[in-house]
Amino acid sequence: MMQTMEAADKEKQKHNSTRMEAFVRFAKLETANADLAKSLATVQWNLEQEVNHVAELRQQVELKEVNHEELRRKISDTHQIEISLKSDTSALEGRNGIDIQGIPWERLNFTRNKYREVQLKQYKNYESLGRPRQDLEKECLQVEKVKSFYDYNTRLVKSTIVHFQLRNLLWATSKHDVYLMQNFSVMHWNSLHRRGSEVLNVAKPIVPTEKQPGLLARPLSRVQISTMALKDNLLVAGGFQGELICKHIKQPGVAFCSKLTTDENAITNAVDIFRNPTGSMRVMTANNDAQVRVFDIEKFACLNRFSFEWSVNNTSVSPDGAVAELKGHLDYCFSSAWHPDGRILATGNQDTTCRLWDIRNLSESLAVLKGRMGAIRAIKFTSDGRFMAMAEPADFVHIIDTQSGYAKGQEIDLFGEIFGISFSPDSEVLFVGVADRIYGSV
Repeated sequence: MMQTMEAADKEKQKHNSTRMEAFVRFAKLETANADLAKSLATVQWNLEQEVNHVAELRQQVELKEVNHEELRRKISDTHQIEISLKSDTSALEGRNGIDIQGIPWERLNFTRNKYREVQLKQYKNYESLGRPRQDLEKECLQVEKVKSFYDYNTRLVKSTIVHFQLRNLLWATSKHDVYLMQNFSVMHWNSLHRRGSEVLNVAKPIVPTEKQPGLLARPLSRVQISTMALKDNLLVAGGFQGELICKHIKQPGVAFCSKLTTDENAITNAVDIFRNPTGSMRVMTANNDAQVRVFDIEKFACLNRFSFEWSVNNTSVSPDGAVAELKGHLDYCFSSAWHPDGRILATGNQDTTCRLWDIRNLSESLAVLKGRMGAIRAIKFTSDGRFMAMAEPADFVHIIDTQSGYAKGQEIDLFGEIFGISFSPDSEVLFVGVADRIYGSV
């Protein structure tokens, strides 16, 4: 019995000792955890201070950039992009042999024809899809080149391009008035007065003036404009981060602006202004988030949204609202336009062609027109439907006579990236924008 009690006491002492060791270890762990929590809190506080410091530095940098842009704008406004008469080239001078862009070929080591020959050989057209194109030439209509549908002159008005595929940055509202992009500004230029003025500055913060319940408007700043459209005194612009800006030209401020999507690759590829069958004005946007959105202009509410399986590069609203799938192009399309009669649709593609479609028979294209060296990035019809213009990314614009069955055309041969084309509403003038550091012009 005594032995049993001694064994029990020993076991009890051993248990108590183990328990005390566990308590000691637990106390040490709690102390270590407290020290670790304190250390983490210190690190977190220091990190928050660093983040706040970086945010302050970023704000200072952005403020300096805005101030710099504001200074640039004031300099531009001071000069009013006034154009010297000696800088321009008249149609008469062009007919008498002076280069329409003012390029002094006589002082260079090569002729214009030689440089054009080299450019045609070296130019690399951008293609997204490597489909075989050996039979494409056989489909193309042989267009007879005529000397001149439009006579042309040059005004040295500088503009800028921010995207290599999107070229809708020029819009004419009369035969003397045109709107174009210049860095972070939308400029209005008048050919009679030969001066311009700033209409919209997107370098500094933009705050929408329209405030209505449920309106998804939000301030924007430093927007890189990727595309724009102008109709009935309404300017609509899209941005690289999915922005949409709507401004009434004759009213101060911006009526509406917002970011349409939070997708990482959400560039606004195209904007279109149109009227529905009842006459109400609408805006349609096409984005890389594979969405097409339709907005009401009175309240800037999103009325419809259409989802696709691919990015939408361009939109054109058909007169009758018809929808159809068209087959024939070998690459991605970035331009389209409807003939005013509503029966012919023209589509421009990276396969260097423009296809014409008759809505009465969409099983195949009515005709295929070939560019000279690059994709067809922009297409416009005159308001009377007599002519269609199609622009390549650089150097060439083609004016096609629709009344000839699209078989006769004028080729405008320039040097430089083309940022947009636009006919005046009366069809008398075609504006062509060339973005070049030295010979940029309209």
